Amino acid sequence: MSAPRGGYALVAPTASGGPMPDVVDLIISDHRELQRMFEVLRTDRSKRAAMAPVMSTLLFAHSRAEESEVYPRARDAGVEEDVEHSQKEHLVADQLAERLTGLDPESDEFGEVLDELVHAVTHHLEEEEETVLPHMRERMDADSLQQLGERFLAARAEHLGDQPDDMTRAELEQQARNLDLSRSTQRSKAELKDALEDEAEL
Repeated sequence: MSAPRGGYALVAPTASGGPMPDVVDLIISDHRELQRMFEVLRTDRSKRAAMAPVMSTLLFAHSRAEESEVYPRARDAGVEEDVEHSQKEHLVADQLAERLTGLDPESDEFGEVLDELVHAVTHHLEEEEETVLPHMRERMDADSLQQLGERFLAARAEHLGDQPDDMTRAELEQQARNLDLSRSTQRSKAELKDALEDEAEL
């Protein structure tokens, strides 16, 4: 297994040479790691300075990989409403994570924003595991889910080490497509960001 920037190890095929986990397995594995990090951040203030950027880069990489690879396929599989709702929740998490990265880990405000982020992301993970992922399992065959898992891992690897304020125009446009926003390609990056912030389900 490789360990990218931030020390988070990518999920790799099993040592016995077994099949690669499918995309649902990989997403749930990330969810559990994020929940583990949240628990440490909330209960051990001494680890916040070191762990907060690791958590935020995993959250960022996971979200961008879902948006670029998973959500378009889920939409094709007929779960448009689930995708749009999940994308709006990503926008909330992006806003909160960006706020968190600019705060002193020792400050009271850091703890308050962390609590907001943990609440928002935990709600999102639970809903995704109850709606989007089961629907994908029902409507996509095993080979498609495994191939999508490989693309998810590759996309996530590209973003490990990035932070929420590293969003590109292309990534903003993908978020807009997931929300079925029209005329996204005609807007500047700043206009796109403003339009997406308006869509966030705060």
